[in-house]
Amino acid sequence: MTDVHTNSHTNSAGIAIEVKGLSKSFSGRPVVRDLSMQVRRGSIYGFLGPNGSGKTTTIRMLCGLLTPDSGEGTCLGYDIRRDADKIKRKVGYMTQRFSLYQDLSVRENLEFVARLYGLPNAVAAAREMIARIGLKGREEQLAGNLSGGWKQRLALGACTLPNPQLLLLDEPTAGVDPKARRDFWNEIHALAADGLTVLVSTHYMDEAERCHEIAYIAYGNLLAHGTVDEVIAHSALSTYTVTGDLNGLSNELTSKPGIDMVAPFGTSLHVSGRDKAALEATIAPYRSNPRWHFEESEPSLEDVFIDLMNRSKDNFQ
Repeated sequence: MTDVHTNSHTNSAGIAIEVKGLSKSFSGRPVVRDLSMQVRRGSIYGFLGPNGSGKTTTIRMLCGLLTPDSGEGTCLGYDIRRDADKIKRKVGYMTQRFSLYQDLSVRENLEFVARLYGLPNAVAAAREMIARIGLKGREEQLAGNLSGGWKQRLALGACTLPNPQLLLLDEPTAGVDPKARRDFWNEIHALAADGLTVLVSTHYMDEAERCHEIAYIAYGNLLAHGTVDEVIAHSALSTYTVTGDLNGLSNELTSKPGIDMVAPFGTSLHVSGRDKAALEATIAPYRSNPRWHFEESEPSLEDVFIDLMNRSKDNFQ
């Protein structure tokens, strides 16, 4: 079983989610296996991993939206099996696809959501949210005519309208330009600072680095977790950045003893391995050749991500 521990000073009042041994299969195919983890209140917890790795299934089980085959846990103080309905009332869920009404205006969408949740003054609630998410002046614009970034902002406004304690974001910035993504994440950090707990699945390394903690899931198994620095440190990767005449070098180094990962980064190559002695023995002849310059460097999160991806693929096969 894989355990995720937060800082020892964290008490139960500071825990939003705590689960043990969660497993889930669909049609006999295991999607999540024996997963245990803990998420602190007010933290942004990022889930990374290849498509089909069980990220969305995990997120849905953590908050009672999906019943596990085995395992137990609590979310916001409620039992994930017995109190699923109570949990759902306190959760905002933003899916990858824009899920509001394209042919309603910004205002109409937000007023509809406010009424759906039974907020006392739907018109005022919608008006306040429009101001908060920076859509003033666009109130009467049809949602379907908004750009990707504005749609995303509207969707975030809609799912935080009922003031949830937990926010689920399933690849929320897919297909959105970099500035809109940055604005979105600034808003997420502001919400977390106000005490909202955020679970987010993402493929983007810069987004993973904005999370307080991350978990890497592949083929249903939790392979790494912790802060970004902890995940990098626990990877035990030794990395060299190579510059010079890189033509053909990547293919030549791949699969040699001691080399677990070779990946191009701009005009350089990252060469990594978990067995430092074996790695250095393999690259020694190349280092003495003036065609290349090898410099020892800290592995990036992306190096670790690619290495985990390669290892989990091998294990799965």
